[in-house]
Amino acid sequence: KSGEQKHPKEPSSLQCMHLAVVACGDRLEETLIMLKSAVLFSSRRLCFHIFAEDSLKPEFEKKLKEWPSSYTKKFESNIYPITFSVGNAQEWKKLFKPCAAQRLFLPVILKDVDSLLYVDTDVLFLRPIDDIWHLLREFNSTQLAAMAPEHEIPKIGWYSRFARHPYYGTTGVNSGVMLMNLTRIRSTQFKNSLIPGGLTWEEMLYPLYQKYKNYITWGDQDLLNIIFYFNPECLYVFPCQWNYRPDHCMYGSNCRGAEEEGVSILHGNRGVYHDDKQPTFKALYEVIRDFPFEDNLFQSLYYPLQSKFLDTVHTLCGRIPQVFLKQIEKTMKKVYENRVIVYLGANHRY
Repeated sequence: KSGEQKHPKEPSSLQCMHLAVVACGDRLEETLIMLKSAVLFSSRRLCFHIFAEDSLKPEFEKKLKEWPSSYTKKFESNIYPITFSVGNAQEWKKLFKPCAAQRLFLPVILKDVDSLLYVDTDVLFLRPIDDIWHLLREFNSTQLAAMAPEHEIPKIGWYSRFARHPYYGTTGVNSGVMLMNLTRIRSTQFKNSLIPGGLTWEEMLYPLYQKYKNYITWGDQDLLNIIFYFNPECLYVFPCQWNYRPDHCMYGSNCRGAEEEGVSILHGNRGVYHDDKQPTFKALYEVIRDFPFEDNLFQSLYYPLQSKFLDTVHTLCGRIPQVFLKQIEKTMKKVYENRVIVYLGANHRY
């Protein structure tokens, strides 16, 4: 890797967009499809930080090596074991879903990484990561993380109806897509409900969990909501098209940003890629999964997607195909144009 670097003084981590994911249990395929969507559409180099159970590590290494070199040269990957730096590892492991609490420790573990995008395994990028990465520049001087609201409508939102602990804003935030300035997180003293003074991120995690563990339902996401309830000035809230879930269409369409711009990041929570409850989400997942890397994007990805969507128009989410297709169509045009320009430029030189 060091041989590839043209500027030895500038570490590759500064040239990268950093993407972290935590994979345990049966999440290998889902994680690989998410990483595939990231590589397909992004233009800048990516650094993957994959936190996985020991049994999954060789599988990740093997599968990523099988990708064609035109794609493997666009990223570097690091695979880490699951570790919790404070408190009881077994307790953290059992919190909500296996290993999900690992994301709370990313600022502590990835000490050399300045900024990071964390996503759940069930996320698909429908446009370049470069576009969400640019939101880091929109942070004001106190903001250190960005998430989307958990819901758009308080009267049908989970937190606003059922939460027994403090949460951010009127509907809480969803932690499935989380953009973080880790340098700021590491150097901030956070207000909290434990002591009158501030605590660092690492000092706060376990005592906060101990205090609220009998009241939390969604594990680490609830802890993040509690943290940002006490520190609202630290959070940048991005719109729902950056974390689009079945909740945004199964009760009627309630994400205006997606209606206007199309879905930027699809989050298939509730297991919808693997059952038939939301065929629109499953269609996108399967088309990206089955796309043969070197093929024409329109021929082997967009057209199959359009035809799969025709079968879903009878469903609530399927009634709004433009919401799902608008951004990915735009992205593919851009990728296609870039390739044509690169190809023509290469031929022009000879």
